[in-house]
Amino acid sequence: MLYLISVSWGAVSGWWTIGCLALGLLYSFLLYRQPTNSSKNWRNALFGIRTIAVFILSFLLLAPLVKSVSKHLQKPLILVLQDNSSSINQFPAKNFQPAAFIRQLHQLKNNLGDDYDVQEFNFSKNLSNGFSDSLNGKQTDISGALQAVNNRFGNQNIGAVILASDGLYNRGSSPLNTASTLKTNIYTIALGDTIPKKDVLIDHVDYNKTAFLGNDFMAEVFVEARQTKGKNLQLNVTEDGKQVASKQISVAENDFKKAIPIKLNAAKKGIQKFQFSLVPVADEISTANNLETIYVEVLDNRKKVLILYDAPHPDIAAIRQSLESNQNYEVKTSLIGDFDVGKLNDYNLLILEQLPNNHANLQSLLTQADRLKISIWYLLGAESNISQLNNLQKAVSISSGSPNMQEVFAAPDASFTSFILSDSVRTKISSFPPLLAPFGNYSFGATTAVLLKQKIGTVSTSYPLLAFAEENGRRTAILTGEGLWRWRLNEFQQFGNHHALDELLSQAVQYLSVKNNQKRFSVASTKTVFDEDENIILQAELYNKAFELVNQPDVPITIKNKSGKTYSFQFSRNNQSYQLNAGSLSAGEYTFEAQTKLGNENFKASGNFSIKALVAEAAQSAADHQLLFALAKQNGGEMLFPNQLNRLPALIRKNENIKTIVYQDNNYREVIDEKWIFGLILLLLSLEWFLRRRNGEI
Repeated sequence: MLYLISVSWGAVSGWWTIGCLALGLLYSFLLYRQPTNSSKNWRNALFGIRTIAVFILSFLLLAPLVKSVSKHLQKPLILVLQDNSSSINQFPAKNFQPAAFIRQLHQLKNNLGDDYDVQEFNFSKNLSNGFSDSLNGKQTDISGALQAVNNRFGNQNIGAVILASDGLYNRGSSPLNTASTLKTNIYTIALGDTIPKKDVLIDHVDYNKTAFLGNDFMAEVFVEARQTKGKNLQLNVTEDGKQVASKQISVAENDFKKAIPIKLNAAKKGIQKFQFSLVPVADEISTANNLETIYVEVLDNRKKVLILYDAPHPDIAAIRQSLESNQNYEVKTSLIGDFDVGKLNDYNLLILEQLPNNHANLQSLLTQADRLKISIWYLLGAESNISQLNNLQKAVSISSGSPNMQEVFAAPDASFTSFILSDSVRTKISSFPPLLAPFGNYSFGATTAVLLKQKIGTVSTSYPLLAFAEENGRRTAILTGEGLWRWRLNEFQQFGNHHALDELLSQAVQYLSVKNNQKRFSVASTKTVFDEDENIILQAELYNKAFELVNQPDVPITIKNKSGKTYSFQFSRNNQSYQLNAGSLSAGEYTFEAQTKLGNENFKASGNFSIKALVAEAAQSAADHQLLFALAKQNGGEMLFPNQLNRLPALIRKNENIKTIVYQDNNYREVIDEKWIFGLILLLLSLEWFLRRRNGEI
C-alpha cells in the first residue's frame, strides 16, 4: 500500500499563504523594530518565533485541508474450479490419473508466482474450498459453481476462472448463461472421453408423486441406448420386489431415445416404491444407470375446499387453479346466497373471499362451521367489513377509520415454523407485486403465527399479511390483502410457471385442512422422500395438558433402516417445538421412533421416510467438450487438455486483461483538526515569552 500526503485548499486560493507570511513579517517588524535591551541575535530570534506563530495562526484561518492518498494494489485472482463429481472417475479419458492431475493443478499456484492470487475450489452439487481427489459427487452443478464464485468475488479483481470438468451437468441452468454474467476470462480443462460407448440407461421417469388409492396412474420412462443399434431391450417394473409390468424395446439407431408409457396401479395406501430396470447388454460400459426408483404417495381421500364469495373476483380463479394443480385437493366455488349450509360437513376447509361484508348474512354458516370445527381462511378486500371480522376471530385485529386500501409487498418471516416453504419460494414471494390491504393499524394475538408480513414501499412492518392461528382445536388463517391473481401472472411472466404460488397455497390449505386430533406428541419428517445427498430434517411438537406447546423435556429419536442398522439422535429445541437435522443417509427405506416424558406421562411417536438413490452422474458417459470450448471462447479464454496444463501460466501472463489493479482512496481533513499544530503554537509563544522575560523585555 502506498501512502501520500499533501495540502489542499477549499474555497480560498493557496496564494493567500503569501499574505499570511507577509502578515507574520509585518506583525513581527512592528513589534521588534525599535531597539531593545536584547542583542541583535536575540531580537532576530524573537522576530522569527513571532513570525512563525502569526503565520501559522493566520494560515489556519484559510481552512486548509490535508489530503492523504492511499493506493492499494490488488493482484488478479485466479480461481481454479475442479469438478469433483463421480462421472470424472467413472468415464475417464485414456491414461488419466486423478491423483497426478490434482498435483498438477496444485502446481499452478507455484508456476504463476507472487504476481497472482490463486485460490482453489472443488464442486459437485455445491462449491467447496480446496481440491479433492474423492471424485464421489452425486450431482454436478457447473452454473452453480460459477455463480458461487461470482457472488463471493464479484467485487474483486477476478483475472481468470480455470474450470477443470468433463462438461456434464445434471443440476442447475446452462453454464453458458451464468458465465456470460461473469465478466472475466474462463479457461477450461477438458476431462473425460468424448467417444460414445455402448450403454443403455433410464434417463429419468416422469410421474405424479401422489395417487389415490385404487386408481391407475401413468409413468413415462425415458430410455436411451448408445451404440446398440439392432438390439432388443427389456424394461421391467417392480413394486416392492414383485414385477408389475414389462416391455420390449427395439433399438433403431446408435443414438436412440424413446419415452415409454407404463400404466401402474395405486393398490396400497402409503409410500409405494416402484423400480424401473433395463436388462444389461453385453459389453455395456455401466449398469449403474440401468435402474431408476420412484416413490409414489398413495392417498385414500382428497381434501375438499369450499370457496364462498358474494361477488366474482379474479383471486377466486387464481386460488382454484393453483389448488387444482395438486391432486390432493378438490375445490368448489359458490356464491354465498346459493350455498346450502347443510352440506358444509362435506368440506375440510372453508375459504371466505371478502366475507364478512355489509350485504351477506353469515350467522348460520359460521355457527355450523364452529359446530363442525371446520377451519376458515378469511381473504380481505375492499368489500370486507373490518369491524365484523375483528369480532369473528382473534388472530388479527385491524383498527381502521378509513375505507381506503394501500399497496403492500410480502415479506416472509423466517421465524414461521408451522409449515415449511422452500427458500426459492420465499425469494420469489419477496419479489411479487403488491397486494391491496386495508389502511389502518394491525395487531395480532400472542399465539398467532405470521408467515408473511407487510412491506409498505421500502419500509418493513410488523403488520401481518398472511397469518395463522389455532383456538379450541380449530385453525384460522387471514390474508389481509387482495390481488393474488397478480402474483400468478407475474410468476408466469418471470419464470414460466406458478410453482411458488402453488406451493404457498397448497401448504397453507394442507395445514388448515388437517383437523386437530388432540395428539399431544407428534414427530414428522419435512418430506416423505429425500434425495440421497439431502439432509434429513425432522420436527417434533409436544403439548401439555392445556394444549400449550412446550419443549423442556429432552426428545431422543432412533432411526432404523431395513437391514436393522440404527442411528440415535437428540432433537434440538426450536422456539417452542423441536427440530433435528440428521444429516445425509444412504438410500433406502427408514423408520423412526421418538420418545419423551412430561411429568409422569410417557409419550411415543413413530413414522417413516425414504431416501432415493441418485444415479444422475451415470446418465451420460461421453464428455461434453463442446460446452467447455464454447465457455472458453465466449469468455476470452482457451480450452486445454490435461497434458497441456503447463501452457496455462504463459497464457495467463500474456493476457493483457489479467493485470494488477490499483485502487486509490483520497481522504481530506482540516489542518485545524491536527492537535500537534496547537502544541507548536503554544510552544512558540511560550518560548518567545520565556526569552523576552529572560532578557528583561517583560
